[in-house]
Amino acid sequence: MKNATQKKINPTLKFVYSENNSLSVIFQDNDLLMGVVGEFNENLKELEKITKTNLYSRGNSILIKSTPEQNEITKNAIQFLVNQFINNGGIEKKDIISSIDKFMINEKIKNKNISDIIKTPKKSVIPRSEKQKEYVRALRQSDIVISAGPAGTGKTFLAVAVGLTLLLDKKIERIILSRPAVEAGERLGFLPGDMKEKVDPYLRPLYDSLYDLFDFEKIQRMIEIGDIEIAPLAFMRGRTLKNCFAILDEAQNATDTQIKMFLTRIGENSKIVINGDPSQIDLPHKNMSGLNRSKKLLGHLSEISVVDFDHSDVVRHPLVSKIVKAYSDQEND
Repeated sequence: MKNATQKKINPTLKFVYSENNSLSVIFQDNDLLMGVVGEFNENLKELEKITKTNLYSRGNSILIKSTPEQNEITKNAIQFLVNQFINNGGIEKKDIISSIDKFMINEKIKNKNISDIIKTPKKSVIPRSEKQKEYVRALRQSDIVISAGPAGTGKTFLAVAVGLTLLLDKKIERIILSRPAVEAGERLGFLPGDMKEKVDPYLRPLYDSLYDLFDFEKIQRMIEIGDIEIAPLAFMRGRTLKNCFAILDEAQNATDTQIKMFLTRIGENSKIVINGDPSQIDLPHKNMSGLNRSKKLLGHLSEISVVDFDHSDVVRHPLVSKIVKAYSDQEND
């Protein structure tokens, strides 16, 4: 369906209500219908499951059968997915989840999320919660952003997306992506290869975010010429970061001294982002982590934004949100 973005798609939908609690959504464009329904009706099956309705693909229409209330929710969800397909040339599972999310629907109705959209070469990235929207605005407006929250809340992905757009718009000269080289509760021992091959396993999530937003070959070229630099935190000491967008990921595994070192690298026309999950500290002693301390010490400064996410902001998979909440509730107890 990637070629769908290369031709003009007719987004017009027609809605026909029947007396037996059914609603037909009629498409004027078959490519759009196929994109929304998905291969082997995968998107339709997923939407059917989360809306608790019966959905059927018939000819050039989707038939919805449920209560009048659920029919309207599903109709709005289909309209949301139509917009996603037209904007991105495809539909992901997280789009189907967002299609019934009250925040996303309200944003669409109010038409207020246009300025918050991050347009990258591969896709348009949309904040999927109020906190994510606040975070994107902070990334664009503040010199330093410190964010903390559970896995799957989009901290790294959104920061990389904003950094990539600034680089492509030539507002900065480089993106620097860094992480502490700390094993997640394991001892990996000796790793073969040169320095790049030794540290790459620790930095793989940063590569994944880049490849999700831009073509693989172009990202590789940008890394080769130095427009994008990916390096362990230890390599940052002694440098001054000018005209760049620098992200420290997994900052819960950085000590107080390391975070201070990274923050004080900031130079002219630069932004620094520090992300971490305080519940996943892999340091020998949890009190060595400097993430929470940096929030307390620096949160009052007007140039620095602090954003705290929770389980309600998780967009990776609905089950991740439930897992995060279950662990959080246990810790609170």
